[in-house]
Amino acid sequence: MRGKRAVVSALVAAVGCAVTLGVGVVLRRHDAANGEVQMDRRTAAAVEAVRTETQRYVDTLLTTAAAAGAQEVLTSSEYAALTKPLKSMNLAGANVMAFVIAVADDEVAGAQELWRQRGLPDLTLMPFGDSDHAFSIYPTSLDGNVIVPGMDLMGAEAPAAALAESRRSGAVAVSDTYQLLVDRPLPSGQRQNSFILTAPVYQGEERRFLGWIVLGVRGEDFVSGALTRAGQNLLDLTLRADDAGRREVTVAALAAPVTGVRDLSRTETVPVADGRWTLHLTAVSDRLPGATSGLPAAVLGGGLCLTALLTALVWVLVAARERAEEQVRLATGELLAGEEESRRQARLLLAVLDGISDGVGVVGPTGSFLLQNPAARRILGRREKATTPGGWTDHFGLYRLDGITEYPVDEQPLTRALEGTSSDQVEMLVRNRAHPEGRVISVSAQPIETGAGERGAVAVFHDITDRKHVENELRGFAGVVAHDLKAPLSAVRGYAELIVEALGDPDPDAVEDAVRSAGKVMAGVDRMHTLITELLDYTAARDATMRVEDVDLRELVDDVVTTRADAPGMTGCRPDVFVGGLPRVRGDRVLLRQVLDNLLGNAIKYTPPGQEPRIDVTARTDDTGTVRVQVADRGIGIPDGEHAAVFDSFHRASNGTAMPGTGLGLAICRRIVERHGGHIEALPNPGGGTIFVFTVPAAAAEQPLCENVHIF
Repeated sequence: MRGKRAVVSALVAAVGCAVTLGVGVVLRRHDAANGEVQMDRRTAAAVEAVRTETQRYVDTLLTTAAAAGAQEVLTSSEYAALTKPLKSMNLAGANVMAFVIAVADDEVAGAQELWRQRGLPDLTLMPFGDSDHAFSIYPTSLDGNVIVPGMDLMGAEAPAAALAESRRSGAVAVSDTYQLLVDRPLPSGQRQNSFILTAPVYQGEERRFLGWIVLGVRGEDFVSGALTRAGQNLLDLTLRADDAGRREVTVAALAAPVTGVRDLSRTETVPVADGRWTLHLTAVSDRLPGATSGLPAAVLGGGLCLTALLTALVWVLVAARERAEEQVRLATGELLAGEEESRRQARLLLAVLDGISDGVGVVGPTGSFLLQNPAARRILGRREKATTPGGWTDHFGLYRLDGITEYPVDEQPLTRALEGTSSDQVEMLVRNRAHPEGRVISVSAQPIETGAGERGAVAVFHDITDRKHVENELRGFAGVVAHDLKAPLSAVRGYAELIVEALGDPDPDAVEDAVRSAGKVMAGVDRMHTLITELLDYTAARDATMRVEDVDLRELVDDVVTTRADAPGMTGCRPDVFVGGLPRVRGDRVLLRQVLDNLLGNAIKYTPPGQEPRIDVTARTDDTGTVRVQVADRGIGIPDGEHAAVFDSFHRASNGTAMPGTGLGLAICRRIVERHGGHIEALPNPGGGTIFVFTVPAAAAEQPLCENVHIF
């Protein structure tokens, strides 16, 4: 009997240990797969951080270069004003933003005198070598260090090559890795591998080359500022790039303060301007959140304990062997099923939160965000940040609906929820760097228990900007339509009563008065008909189905001009219309004709009496495949300060209210152009009148431009 017990017990023990170890191995492999997934996510975040930060540098360079090129004469004070905002942008690693000029060796003295006259009386140019030079004229320090102007960037091979490539390509160029010239006086231990980004500066329509805008960036400071958050102190980050000898060198490295074997690694290539960097990442899988869990160890320990218990029971109760084995199978199955159900629920919850369009955020007792789904980050415009409720207003940019008054902290829904009070559909305005124009959101918040008797809060964010815009538009429509229809209706009623009275009087003069009154009635009816028609056009411009096709602009312009010139009500001077070369575009033929008809009709209507309407219609296609159409007139023009407002519904320029109109024509134009993915603007015509410019996509296979021609 004892031998049988020993054999059965040994068999049970062996099977139990094998099953427990097997489950532990499976769970361990699952943890390893989770580690790879977590590593991929953090690698993508780090790459995106480098791409986003460097693109911000590129955008800043292009903006500054465009602003410098727009100056008629770029003086020291004007450049200082242009670059002043850069000091508050917190560009990671950036130490200087400089305007650099190209000077031949025999022109150094003349260039020095010229720039002394433009605001640098103590300027001394310091040429390197006897070939062409690139002098830093207006250096703006971004890290507080004093930088002396006049340095020749040709003193180093890397910046010289970047400047030459930028001027050749006309785009932003990044240099090879080198040590900045301004850092060379520092001790070797304090010098960093660095790089510069440079953009050419052009002036005027002829794009006359003036020089470059150069941004110097220290590598270690850049990595520390741009990638610390992406690494979350869990990843070792190494940024590599080529030096002037085309050898790959380490720009900077950031080590995570964790111990253990770096068993996960990734290498990614990141495009920067016209160059490419290599980002190498390593991590300890056990230290990545979500990569490992205590479940394998728990299952292993629990399984071994359960096996020991079963072995003891079998040893004592051989007769109950079958029942004990069945209990083991049931317990193991329930354990695995419970584990799988927990994971399924977690995946389902994550998928729901990531997929819904409303934002969801959860904060802990201190006010720090524990969770924000992608919709919440998109609606709020900022990622979650460890902060107290008092910092939410500044971090997210929370205002009352007037857009001026900051939303009080104690009235915010999440603050009230942390205090135990629910809030439902509280409206506020969010305005920050991601939403510079502001977004109106509705917030509902509820208190929740986060564990250990502590109270947190959950909030649901809904973007209602479009709804608010429609509500405001409807209120404006109601007021304007009620006012504009009420006046003609009153006139129609009054003149109709006069007609009735006059028809009852045989006096010829009374009949003549009745005829004039009838004319007033018809004018009032025509005015109401025009308003209703334009209201329908305004609605159709937003809601009508677009039939997109290749459209001949010249054909549309000819049709509109002919129709306008031959209209029954056309009196006085016929319009003088010049039509330049017009390309084919991609859009809705009917809607685009309405835009041209409104613009040409306005050009004719707002020409002073007795003056011949003069209209120029031209267009050009830019490098992005967009056609820029320009309609210029010599009419009464638009007063200063009203060029943007004339596109608002029912707005009429203050100098044209004496002329008939509803104020909807240009609003219709804007809706149609925006539905085509373009924009429209009004500019003063230097010779008098107004220039309307709108953009539409070019046709897929653009035809040669039609020749210039005068019509009428």
